Amino acid sequence: MRDKFKATIDKGYTFKKDFIVLGGAMYEGECVQDTLIKVPLKTINRHGLIAGATGTGKTKSLQIIAEQLSSKGVPCLLMDLKGDLSGLAQSGSSNDHIVWRHGAIGIPYEPEPSPVELLSLSDEPGVRLRATVSEFGPVLFSKILDLNDTQSGIMAVIFKYCDDEKLPLLDLKDLKQTLQYAIGEGKKAFTEMYGAISSSSVNTIIRKIVELEQQDADIFFGEKSFDVEDLLRKKDDKGVISIIRLTDIQDRPRLFSTFMLSLLAEVYNTFPERGDNDVPKLAIFIDEAHLVFKNASNALMDQIEAIVKLIRSKGVGLFFITQNPDDVPDAVLSQLGLKVQHALRAFTAKDRKAIKRTAENYPISAFYETDQVLTSLGIGEALITALNEKGIPTPLAATLMRAPKTRMDILTKKEINELVEDSDLVREYNEEIDRKSAYEILKSKIETAQDDEHQQEVKKDIERADKEVSRKRKKNEPSIMESLSKNTMVRQLGRTIVREVARGLLGALGIKKSSSRSRKR
Repeated sequence: MRDKFKATIDKGYTFKKDFIVLGGAMYEGECVQDTLIKVPLKTINRHGLIAGATGTGKTKSLQIIAEQLSSKGVPCLLMDLKGDLSGLAQSGSSNDHIVWRHGAIGIPYEPEPSPVELLSLSDEPGVRLRATVSEFGPVLFSKILDLNDTQSGIMAVIFKYCDDEKLPLLDLKDLKQTLQYAIGEGKKAFTEMYGAISSSSVNTIIRKIVELEQQDADIFFGEKSFDVEDLLRKKDDKGVISIIRLTDIQDRPRLFSTFMLSLLAEVYNTFPERGDNDVPKLAIFIDEAHLVFKNASNALMDQIEAIVKLIRSKGVGLFFITQNPDDVPDAVLSQLGLKVQHALRAFTAKDRKAIKRTAENYPISAFYETDQVLTSLGIGEALITALNEKGIPTPLAATLMRAPKTRMDILTKKEINELVEDSDLVREYNEEIDRKSAYEILKSKIETAQDDEHQQEVKKDIERADKEVSRKRKKNEPSIMESLSKNTMVRQLGRTIVREVARGLLGALGIKKSSSRSRKR
């Protein structure tokens, strides 16, 4: 039976094209020497899963696959949420256990470092990763915020307005300012161009953006945008392993899923179609994959599933690392060609049911009771099945995993700083840019409008004051006769004129004014 097992494995894992070696096949708990478990490079873009309970060796399996792909000239991108992958930049070291392990497998242990670039979403040392709001587009951004159809329509109008008015949407404050402008000072213009939009819906969108900001997503949006082509670099014919240090965002799943979705969408939209090449263009490893799926909305899940199905045509392989295969939705799980399943623990009846369900995801084997093997695997052992060069699943094999060539520990702070200081990408991307964008332009418009409005109000106040003063002046001004009557000279002249007129009238009537003397007589 042992010879039959060896013949089955040798036949199932013999390939014409280049491949990587994960370890040696095990039968009845022992490694069968020179019976190697391989994965053809041609099917790496068929994606993969690395699963198992805590402490069973998932991270080391990730490390083995990444460093071997790198040695074959395939660039890799790793999500490091626990901070234990930086050791890929340094050579490993041998010990008695590694000597025994590689002796049992039948391959030499040859430690060597891999070329590594450290990336960061926050203030961790490394190349800063950023993207602009415009690069997301209204559809993807609406899915990230889990907007309904009405709110998604408003988001489309906002992006259209910014395109028409040449307003750069770079960060979240640009987006919020545009939304506020649409229901404030710019409401009339918006209504004329695009129709009326609901203030309540806009306010709901703004609140959802604030929720995103509370997980520090604002540090991700902005310039300078990271060019995904920089993930494809090689050094000394080895693919560069880019490690995104995410140790400080484990409690911010929305930020992590937002970044992951934007990255996958950018890769899919940017990379050209490649078809089935013999060597993949890029391999992406998503550690703690449950964080991507756990808090994703239905719309977001649809987007992720679509990208997983389509991105392989770009020559990109996705690998999800998680504790339980149930963490990955069935629609995604069914797309994964390589499966590295470490031990699962059956502590409860629920655990035992989950193990039986997991066993059903693997090819039927004449040599294993899969559900029993899943609970009996040791540290650094895994059940493996892959796709051969024709896309057919290889025989299921319990595997004694080889040891990583690189350090199985983290880098020191000094080593990290030296790695960052030697990076050309750090010098290119870590300069913060805050150029004039929608926020500044619209704020200036609002201030100008408010200033014009203020000037109009001041002008109206002055005109009203002038009219009031004029009215009062007219009311208090004396008439011409009143003014003349108050003049002493005019009054004297008036009396003289009146006297002379009176005398003339009396003389004309033949009446002579008698003197006082004649009256006495």
